[in-house]
Amino acid sequence: MSSSACAPSDGPAQPGRPIVEATNLSKRYGSTLALNDVGITVRAGSTHALVGRNGAGKSTLVSLLTGLQAPDTGRIAFDGQPAPALGDRDGWRQRVACVYQKSTIIPTLTVGENLYLNRQARGLAGLINWAGLRREARRLLSAWSVDVDPRQPAASLGVEQRQLVEIARALSFGARFIILDEPTATLDAAAIGRLFERIRTLQAQGVTFLFISHHLQEIYEICDTVTVLRDATHVLTAPVAEVSRQRLVAAMTGEQPGTAGADGRSAPPADAPTVLSVTGLRWRDRAPEVSFTVRAGEVVGLAGGGGSGKVEVAESIVGLRRPAAGGVAVEGREVRPGSVPAALAAGVGLVPQDRHREGFVPMLSIAENVTMTVPRRLGPAGFIVPGQRDALARDLIDSLTIKTPGPALPVAGLSGGNQQKVVMARALANDPRLLVLITPTAGVDVRSKQTLLSAVDEVRAKGTAVMIVSDELDDLRSCDRVLVMFQGAIAREMARGWEDNELVAAMEGVDLHHV
Repeated sequence: MSSSACAPSDGPAQPGRPIVEATNLSKRYGSTLALNDVGITVRAGSTHALVGRNGAGKSTLVSLLTGLQAPDTGRIAFDGQPAPALGDRDGWRQRVACVYQKSTIIPTLTVGENLYLNRQARGLAGLINWAGLRREARRLLSAWSVDVDPRQPAASLGVEQRQLVEIARALSFGARFIILDEPTATLDAAAIGRLFERIRTLQAQGVTFLFISHHLQEIYEICDTVTVLRDATHVLTAPVAEVSRQRLVAAMTGEQPGTAGADGRSAPPADAPTVLSVTGLRWRDRAPEVSFTVRAGEVVGLAGGGGSGKVEVAESIVGLRRPAAGGVAVEGREVRPGSVPAALAAGVGLVPQDRHREGFVPMLSIAENVTMTVPRRLGPAGFIVPGQRDALARDLIDSLTIKTPGPALPVAGLSGGNQQKVVMARALANDPRLLVLITPTAGVDVRSKQTLLSAVDEVRAKGTAVMIVSDELDDLRSCDRVLVMFQGAIAREMARGWEDNELVAAMEGVDLHHV
């Protein structure tokens, strides 16, 4: 452990030279082409933005730039020298580091222990020199102006402090190229401002950043250059000052202004009764209050990027999360906060975000999974009659075209798309008055996606209120209106007929009409 590798320079030497060059990178996972002949050049002393919709290829590119995976084709160079061999982890750490949205700090260790994990100073008999470790950690943090005590338990750090400690740890290896993956997703406005000041200070000390964010307004605040990926390909690289907001969003979506989200379906009648009322809901302390209603037969989208709060609000409505404040009522009856049984009793059906952890029990049969929320419908006095259970399951299997030899097959034996249909079937088994779908088509094929979204049209025609919580445009096209969340608050409501560019811009916190 030595402080020589971690000392800041007097500023970026040879400003503008390429600190990393990636050319003709391609990566395939089975039949999925995750990256197709993509290149990026990041110049020393800059903050270079990497943007794109979900599935654009950003995560795959980061995994290649950090040496976690090898490209199928193409080359990567740092400061003009070829990237280290894939197994040379020390070589990669000396060139590049990524601060991920999900922290890699170990909460049960101190800050100093996290900084020098597995490379602690050793004293007599090979024992850890704790005084030396704390001294080196204090020197490292001071050198990069990180105001944290190395003796402090990492569990007590805030999100902002954890990010700075991770940056300092990366710099201690000698890396001067740092990738920031959604660094502002869970920060409030004041913390974002402080983070940007730290970025500018570190730039002046010779550090270069690749900045990944779904909040496009931040690109204009902190970045010099922007690269856009779309559908695994490179679309655009240009100075930020030369890219209008309209052009940036169009590059991400592939759509020009005028692409409307309407499909001609009539909206529910104006006198349709209110099914869902959300009043003053705060999903965590100090989060903005959220209030809205959904009427019978209405499909309302809740959209937003990472960290917007859309999933947390939805989970608060269905009882998976206990909100910090506010109330939820279904057909005028208050629903006990944080209680899934209370939500089910009120007539709420749910397709959760993570089908593997929350959506089904893999080794139980399709029939058992589909009917587990409606035992009263399966036999008298709490007894389950297998024939009744299987009959209900077959009806739902046929309705959602689940490909299976029969209801007795374990759900683990189904494809991902059919597993998601089972989750939808369970949500529909109770004939819900309110159906909440959280990212309902993530990871499913096109045909399964069409089936799932067709089911939404069928239930809304029966008077069910539907909420679709997603940032996928295809999921939201069937909505009568879309509530767009940004940094925890409902920032905008968009009626049917919205344009793709307008909706994406709203989710990214960008005003397309800003000059």
